Amino acid sequence: MCFDHDSRPPIVPLDGGALDPSEIELVAADGNRFAAFVARAARPTGTGIVILPDVRGLHAYYRELTIRFAEHGVDAIAIDYFGRTAGIGDRGPAFEFSPHVAATRYAGLSADTTAAAAHLRALTGDARLFATGFCMGGRLAFLASTMGLDLAGVIGFYGWPTGPARNDTPAPAEVADRIACPVLGIFGGADEGISASVVAAFEAALTAADVPHRLTTYEGAPHSFFDRKATDFADASERAWAETLAFMGVGR
Repeated sequence: MCFDHDSRPPIVPLDGGALDPSEIELVAADGNRFAAFVARAARPTGTGIVILPDVRGLHAYYRELTIRFAEHGVDAIAIDYFGRTAGIGDRGPAFEFSPHVAATRYAGLSADTTAAAAHLRALTGDARLFATGFCMGGRLAFLASTMGLDLAGVIGFYGWPTGPARNDTPAPAEVADRIACPVLGIFGGADEGISASVVAAFEAALTAADVPHRLTTYEGAPHSFFDRKATDFADASERAWAETLAFMGVGR
């Protein structure tokens, strides 16, 4: 698990910045019905973002993150991954996500991401659209840049850029020549899974493919450091959030 069940984004709420956040149901091109959560900006900047969660799917962490983005002028949608195997509905801390993660397939994840992007575009019109994700979703966010979604950029928080996954998602470094937008990668220097050499390999692949990118490693921060509970890494979280907003060209 990337976060504890009671983890939340380490972002200070801004009063009055989000309009009517709500649970919705989407249908992908293959007929899959899945849950999503949408938050609209009270003062939109003409920017939208698709949020791709970690292995737990549409957890409260990601519902709150959509609201935090909306408060900064970014219309946001977060999706669930498990409509095909677990149906639609809220899941508590006892949810056994591992078998559902293993049952996901890249074709389905791509279809769901595409449906979310289409829904957000229908709401926002000509908004510049980004994708972001965390851990499993960070890898998927990097890959969203290859899905033909006309994204303005992708932001991956500690997403594995090399090697195999629990499912059949390709390694982003291996498809770097298909990446069609700028990339921001955010990593922890003390991440026991994503080493400096892994980040360097991704950097080399992006450079070779002439992809505009910035890969930032926060020294001493572990995997999943972007967490309100991780007070020891509050400074890294604050800087990562500022870097994300700057990459998107928004913020206040």
